[in-house]
Amino acid sequence: MKILVIDDEESMRHMLSVILKKEGYDTVVCEGAESALKVFEKEDFDFVLSDIRMPGLDGPGLLKKIKKGRRGRPLTSATIIMMSAYGTMDVALECMKLGAYDYISKPFKVEEIIFTLKKAEEREKLKRENERLKEERAVDTGEIYTEDKSMLEMLEFVRKVSDYDTTVLVTGETGTGKELIARALHFSGKRAKGPFVAVNCGAIPENLLESELFGHVKGAFTDAVRSKVGLFEEAQGGTIFLDEIGELPLELQVKLLRVLQEGEIRRLGDTLDVKIDARVVAATVRDLEAEVSKGNFREDLFYRLNIIPIAIAPLRDRCSDIPGLAKLFIDRYALKYSKGIEGLSDKALNKLLSYGWPGNVRELENLIERAVILEDSDILSSDSFPAFGIRGAKNGTKGEAAGDGCDLDTISIKKGSIALEKRLIVKAMEITKGNKTRAAELLEISHRALLYKIKGYNL
Repeated sequence: MKILVIDDEESMRHMLSVILKKEGYDTVVCEGAESALKVFEKEDFDFVLSDIRMPGLDGPGLLKKIKKGRRGRPLTSATIIMMSAYGTMDVALECMKLGAYDYISKPFKVEEIIFTLKKAEEREKLKRENERLKEERAVDTGEIYTEDKSMLEMLEFVRKVSDYDTTVLVTGETGTGKELIARALHFSGKRAKGPFVAVNCGAIPENLLESELFGHVKGAFTDAVRSKVGLFEEAQGGTIFLDEIGELPLELQVKLLRVLQEGEIRRLGDTLDVKIDARVVAATVRDLEAEVSKGNFREDLFYRLNIIPIAIAPLRDRCSDIPGLAKLFIDRYALKYSKGIEGLSDKALNKLLSYGWPGNVRELENLIERAVILEDSDILSSDSFPAFGIRGAKNGTKGEAAGDGCDLDTISIKKGSIALEKRLIVKAMEITKGNKTRAAELLEISHRALLYKIKGYNL
């Protein structure tokens, strides 16, 4: 990482240069804003650490020059952090409006400088990830594979509502792809150029969650050595994805409800409200209606979140997707690990189809990745999954060993539907006299899905 330090005090430039080089930063120093403008013409930087009060062109003036740029482009795309011994909050806010990422006061601790830079690095990683997703066309549900009719209808619904700012509640079992749906909502709509900020409400300690979501001002609590922007503000103009919303403590549910109703947040320890323009997409594996009846989740918040509900079907209810997903993951990890694996054997595919998939698509992906790593031949066989199916067992009987999957050796309605599917395929092939393209049309599935089914069922 390359950083430019701008300060009119030589001792400050020297101190920061020594500190930053010890932390592994490639550091360049300038004694003033005018000399920095010349440096921008020759070099690119990841970060700029600039004093606010300097002789001649000051910090705000430098930011204006950078923003104005040349030929409609800023002079630098670096993340800019301002510092001053004399700055007021008004000056800090002015700098933020002019494009500065953050603001720190002199004198400061070494740890504070490093912490601010590390947070800025995380922000840059997030920006690059968003750009990568755009380049890979995560927009318009491009990362989501399905042949299932109900799933395709759900994705069409996602496209239909993606341009609206109202809240969305995505529900589904673990591993079904709730974050992918949230990303599809974001990148398919008018907010695609804004940030996509994801936060797992169950992964952040309860005492830190409010600060993470809404931010805090300096001195709000013991360790609040500087003001911090929360994730809602980070998501301005874009989308904030609140995963595992069912884990949100009741006291924060009240504050989230206010954000949704008023479009404002208040940083911890502050007396002023901040307007928020971020679409909220929430997700949960919990039955929130049941949580409401138990008193664990606010009823008014549930209805405010559930304006547009989207439910993702578990993989066991869309077995027609298993062959295509398996091939997708085989191709992905064969390329990643430089393995010449081309596909699945019929027995291996039948084994996948007979499993209950409690971990859904994520479990299938992890299983395929492990099998690809360990496989030495050019095809995954039944033996590539030696311990497979144990999690799906219920009482150890033969008919239930596959859990809730698609096995025929059962009298369950779900598994018995596979027998009906086989008969329909045979009937379609008879009607079309073996024309697979026409048979796929009659069955209302893709040609590729039909080929996988014929292979998988040994028809």
